[in-house]
Amino acid sequence: MSEIGEMYLESLGRCLMLSRKEISSPLLSCVLIFLAIASAAWAQAKPQSKQEEPLGTESGFGVFQEHCVSCHGNPSATNHAPAPSALRELAPEKIYDALTTGAMKIQGQQLSDAAKRRVAESLSARPFGSAESGDAANMPNHCSSNLELSNPASGPAWNGWGADLANTRFQPTMAGITADQIPRLKLKWAFGYPHGISAAGQPTIASGRIFVGTDIGYVYSLDGATGCVYWSFQAKASVRNAVSVGPVKSHSGQSTEYAVFFGDAKANVYALDASTGKLLWTTHVEDHFTARITGSPTLYGGRLYVPVSSFEEFAAAAKEYPCCTFRGSVVALDADSGHQIWKTYVISQEPKPTRKNSAGTQLFAPAGASVWNAPTIDVERNAIYFGTGDSESEPAVPTSDAVVALDMATGAVLWTFQATEKDSFLLGCDGPAKQRSDNCPKAVGPDWDFGASPILRNLPDGHRILLAAQKSGNIFALDPDRHGALIWEVNVETKRPRPNPVLVWGGAADEQQAYFGLTSGGMVAVSLTDGARVWFTPMVARHASADRAGMSAAATAIPGVVFVGGWDGILHALSTKDGRKLWEFPTARKFATVNKVQAKGGSFGATGPTIAGGMLFIGSGYGVFGDDTPGNVLLAFSIR
Repeated sequence: MSEIGEMYLESLGRCLMLSRKEISSPLLSCVLIFLAIASAAWAQAKPQSKQEEPLGTESGFGVFQEHCVSCHGNPSATNHAPAPSALRELAPEKIYDALTTGAMKIQGQQLSDAAKRRVAESLSARPFGSAESGDAANMPNHCSSNLELSNPASGPAWNGWGADLANTRFQPTMAGITADQIPRLKLKWAFGYPHGISAAGQPTIASGRIFVGTDIGYVYSLDGATGCVYWSFQAKASVRNAVSVGPVKSHSGQSTEYAVFFGDAKANVYALDASTGKLLWTTHVEDHFTARITGSPTLYGGRLYVPVSSFEEFAAAAKEYPCCTFRGSVVALDADSGHQIWKTYVISQEPKPTRKNSAGTQLFAPAGASVWNAPTIDVERNAIYFGTGDSESEPAVPTSDAVVALDMATGAVLWTFQATEKDSFLLGCDGPAKQRSDNCPKAVGPDWDFGASPILRNLPDGHRILLAAQKSGNIFALDPDRHGALIWEVNVETKRPRPNPVLVWGGAADEQQAYFGLTSGGMVAVSLTDGARVWFTPMVARHASADRAGMSAAATAIPGVVFVGGWDGILHALSTKDGRKLWEFPTARKFATVNKVQAKGGSFGATGPTIAGGMLFIGSGYGVFGDDTPGNVLLAFSIR
């Protein structure tokens, strides 16, 4: 540990150590605080007997804002506590040590061990043990040779989030699997993520290799046929978005032809040599301490378009937190150098002081509108499209809960379609009004973000539509050639009152229909022409409680078949013609892995399967929220 790290841990004991009148421990105040609320939130959400169960990886974020920012995020404080950005550089082991045997031991005694661990992991953005155990050099299944990577565009591929620039998540010609062969799909190999607790990264298929990011901060290059590992690279934080692969100009005498691109949970973007995993460049795209890259960067024409989101709304309702100052954005980077070409904030105005709350904390506005999804490329219009999240302050800005179009060359806003007005939302503000913090909006919104990437599609009559699925259950068909004019709108939720959310990470669309999993359980198909429902297939959870039949993960389609995974860990394949079930595979169990790591599957909560060259790949175990079943396995299926 560095001298600076020791200083952080030591000073951290001073902010929380004595009483509220004499706070002098930065890290403890951060960590303990971070812990106390995570523990309390868990206790409220679960029966007392469940308090020792692991929390989801998102659970710790709010605690820091609730109890630590008054010291660590307050420039006028006299305790000289390290800034949040400095604390986030500490390893989880160091934070945990401070709470168990170090300066914060006394305060840490009131917390369960599970709570301490999750707080440490959330703050540092990586699980325990990941620094060394995740390295491919420590794995027994090294590939016997590592030939130069061939052109990713020359063979079957699923490159990036949506398989194509339009984010259709449809594989029309390179699947290598037909609808008739689906019942023959069998598990070919499994790869375990060491110490991983959330298999949230979507695998990319290119040049016969699999590239996948992990919550332990490692990105792996694996052989698609056998699962042997070519290389690993450790990022500065977890990587939950899909990797993109593309050409890059040589760097400093290097002979690199192709690079892999991705972002991490601390808003860093990376380019690596696709053949060797050697770092080419890294760029930090947002300084706000809550910033992260959840959606996948999209690669096109030598540029990388990076969506930036945040965890600020997790507990910004706390009176000690100066809510709110984060603004969602999209950043264009030069793929060869990582140099920023342009950056467009979804909210053009900088946050300014508004009022002080009852605790004397200064509040700010406007804020919010995170970009959670991979941008969609429109080559004809030289435009990119993406959806935005809710506002964190009020009044809600016109670009929140919206579909936004930017000029690809300059980042200038071309048009905006807002689906829901007045959606000012913070977690913890949806209870009885008399119990709400005065950080909360007076009128709390429904939290109806656009988590899914817009889908660009051609209609049979030659017209084009941009399909945008909102958490509300509404699907909007917009006209990209008429400044986002509304063509049709439909709500696909089958239950009333509708749950929140209904649609999360998106659907897939072939030439005639679009397919979406519903969090209330089931899958729906709608016509691209008018939004009419073609079929609906309900799904009931098995091997889990009845409320875990939900389908929040993205769908994936090939001709005649659509795939979707559920919270219960079952991967389904349905006929696109009538919704009939063709195949299913339960993943919430233990697997023998090619790298000898103990691994198990769990919930499907975000990513969908990727398919190319006769194989299907998917990560199982979405351990992000407390209700998810965690897991740490990548599964490979084949008909052979």
